[in-house]
This record gives sequence, C-alpha cells and structure tokens, in this order.
Amino acid sequence: MSVQNNDEQARPSRRAPLIASAVAIVAALTVTIVVGVNGGDDKATGTRGNAPVAEVSSGTGSTRAATVLDRPFTKPDLVLTDTTGGTYDLRERTKGKPTLIYFGYTHCPDVCPLTMSNIAIARKQLPKADQDKLQVVFVTTDPERDTPAELAKWLPAAGDPSFTGLTGDFATIQAAARRIGIGIDPPTKDENGSVVSMHGAQVIAFSPTTDQGYVLYGEDTTVEDYAKDLPKLIKGENP
Repeated sequence: MSVQNNDEQARPSRRAPLIASAVAIVAALTVTIVVGVNGGDDKATGTRGNAPVAEVSSGTGSTRAATVLDRPFTKPDLVLTDTTGGTYDLRERTKGKPTLIYFGYTHCPDVCPLTMSNIAIARKQLPKADQDKLQVVFVTTDPERDTPAELAKWLPAAGDPSFTGLTGDFATIQAAARRIGIGIDPPTKDENGSVVSMHGAQVIAFSPTTDQGYVLYGEDTTVEDYAKDLPKLIKGENP
C-alpha cells in the first residue's frame, strides 16, 4: 500500500467514522480517519481543508495494516510540556530514534486507550534493547483537562510507563497535527454537557534514519499488526 500526501487537511465533522473518496481510473483512495468521542459514540467524518492528508493508493484485497507514504511527513517542530512538567522538544528528544506519534485524549472511552494498549502489548514482544529504542509519544487533543498529572496517571494504565505524554497550548498542538495530516478540532460540549473531542485516529511512524514520518496506521490496527511491523520500523525499514 502506498500513500502520497497533498496540500489539503482533513477537517473533522460529526457524521461518520471514516470517509474515503474514490478517484476514477486509478482507483486511488483519499482516506482521513477522524474520531469523535462522546460517551463512547464515535461520530465523525473527515473533509478536506488546508493541510496535508493521506492519499492512499491500494489494490483490492490488500490486508496490510501499514500504509507507506510516497512523500514522508516532516516531524513537527513541536515543544510542549511532558508528564513531569518539563519542556519536551519533540525533534530534539526523538532525533535518530524510531518514534510513533498519536494525537488523542485521556477521557476517550475506546479508540485512544485501545491504540495505546495495542502498541504497548506489541512493544513488550520486542527484545529489551529494541523496547528501549522505541519512542511512543501521545499528544493530547484536550489540553484543558489533560494536565501533566492527568497524563502521568493515564498513560501507564492505558499503555506503558515508557510512553511520553505531552500537553500545552491547543493552537500549537493543532498546528503540529495539521503538518502531519491529522485534523483535530477544539473540544466542545454537546447539549448534554458532555465534552466531544474530534481528532484524527492515525498513528504516524517516524524513521530513526531520516526522522521522517513514512508509515501510517489506522484505528483498526491490531496488536499482531504492530508486533509484526515494529522490528522493521525500529530499523527504519518499510514494513
């Protein structure tokens, strides 16, 4: 499966969990996975805006979880606050390291904890040296509620104590997500007072050799998928 990013961004809405546009003749798919969570009810679609989204070209019958990008994303120049309350420079701290980045929030009842859990279980199947190399970065889309303390409490339970949790200014987080094709909207309250956070559900893998985001995973990626691909991702190879 091969992906080419373009210059438009997915803008979330609240109608369906996935939108895929078929492109005539070449049968290319434009896929933007966006999650809207309100009491466990996912209702979101992606539409196209002003920053890169993933354009996926796939043959019928493909069962691969990984989508290799034709044009990798540049790692965002993102400086936020980690779970210790310290400053975390994403580029500096993950330079030359295999890195998975995911945007989500701790009050998400399903997709976010499942994604973190799947990665954590797969990570534990790696040799200890490879476990130490892998960087998993969780960036909140709900920074008002996801304080450093909240992330520090949630991440070990949802995923693994080695995972990095980041919070900070929402506009900064939104802009960084946009640069790697992930659309997020500011959290809002519905008529019942429940907070709804709309965010892209992709995990982006960054190579340790180029520091480029070259592989994309969707919300349906399983433990087995990650376990199969992580050894190659750690080496900077295509899965």
